[in-house]
Amino acid sequence: MSANGAGSNFWGSDSDNNNGYSGSRASTPGLPVSRSHSPLPSEPSPPPTSVSNGGMWPGRKGHSNGSANIGGYSPARKFLGKHLRKLSTSLPTYSPFSPPYSASCGTPSTPFPPRRSCFSLRRSKLNTFLLLFGAFVIFVFTYLHHNPVSSKIRYASGGSKIVIILAANQGGGVMSWKGAKEWAVERDSIANKKAYAERWGYHLEIKDMSTKKRYAHEWRESWEKVDVIKQTMRQHPKAEWFWWMDLHTFIMEPSISLHSHIFKHIQNVTYRDINIYNPLNITHPPPKSNFFYLDDVSLSPVGDDKAESINLIIPQDCSGFNLGSFLIRRSEWSERLLDIWWDPVGYEQKHMEWEHKEQDSLEHLYTNQPWIRTGTSFIPQRMINSFPPGACSETPDDKRIFYDEKDRDFVVNMAGCEWGRDCWGEMAYYRQLSEKLNSGWWKKSFR
Repeated sequence: MSANGAGSNFWGSDSDNNNGYSGSRASTPGLPVSRSHSPLPSEPSPPPTSVSNGGMWPGRKGHSNGSANIGGYSPARKFLGKHLRKLSTSLPTYSPFSPPYSASCGTPSTPFPPRRSCFSLRRSKLNTFLLLFGAFVIFVFTYLHHNPVSSKIRYASGGSKIVIILAANQGGGVMSWKGAKEWAVERDSIANKKAYAERWGYHLEIKDMSTKKRYAHEWRESWEKVDVIKQTMRQHPKAEWFWWMDLHTFIMEPSISLHSHIFKHIQNVTYRDINIYNPLNITHPPPKSNFFYLDDVSLSPVGDDKAESINLIIPQDCSGFNLGSFLIRRSEWSERLLDIWWDPVGYEQKHMEWEHKEQDSLEHLYTNQPWIRTGTSFIPQRMINSFPPGACSETPDDKRIFYDEKDRDFVVNMAGCEWGRDCWGEMAYYRQLSEKLNSGWWKKSFR
């Protein structure tokens, strides 16, 4: 085939020119090969040419004004087409056959990541943060505030091992009916113990100590304290410590738990040697000449000096042992003590002789039974049993006995207020003082 023939096949034959395609490259052999897209959708697409013309589409007709628009191009269209092609090739290609998108948001390899993926990633991080923050707020709320949820949490974490026993006379007075002030004292005392027990997850047992004729010949009003403790231990077989509180007591610092106040460092806040504070002048340890059969632990002033052997924690006031607020632990030692303490034979022989009844009985047992000393420890009175002014009139200036607002003592016991003092006035005063000391800054600011 000649060169001219080849050229005519590539650029189009004369018959093509006769078909009216004035814009074909056959009439303008100086133009480069067109790389344009297919014709506009508004015009019908001509059938593809034969293989001899290279599979190219023939040119479009010129405009009606007779000017030749070579290949259907104008300078503006050529400029826009060039930049649109650059833009289109820079965008990511999506196809069902494309591999899954796994590039992370904002990496240099993906200058244009999918906006939906980035938004979902940011939203998941935000949701995670909000979830953790909400959980933290709920935890703080349940831990710091007084609500049933926090009580259950503290109960499960060890509060179930502590039982508070409150002596009350809900059915009336011991020897006469109660008046309005007596009812008010009882109401405030019970509400105080209930709030404290709920706050820390402790059990609260309110025991009616009204007069009961347990024996035909005598009432054992105060002696029933021992029997009530035994009953409570049977009611709570899993509890370990029992805190006895008289009705005329008030917990001044409800934000302090027994664990942090005593049990956490029981060895440091208690003492075994009664000679540290001995208003009864009990000889301790027992003299070896009279008790030559005792072992070294029983003859030691501090016993075995181990925390696990402490079974009874009692304070002392100016008159000796005080059982208005004391702690006893469940053990074989304590069961044996309670049985002997409640022994009706000893009661019948001594109940008319001992003025303070069960308190005098315990002092007698401590003095004459060396085995009781090994399980007994003492605690400074102001840790669980501070007195108000007027109590212990024999030693009015003893700082070891009386409540001190600056030191924020734990418990106040209005002991003996029914004998010449105003129980209702003292209870109301310390209740208001406790509310003032334990109120938040917002309450103090707007009073």
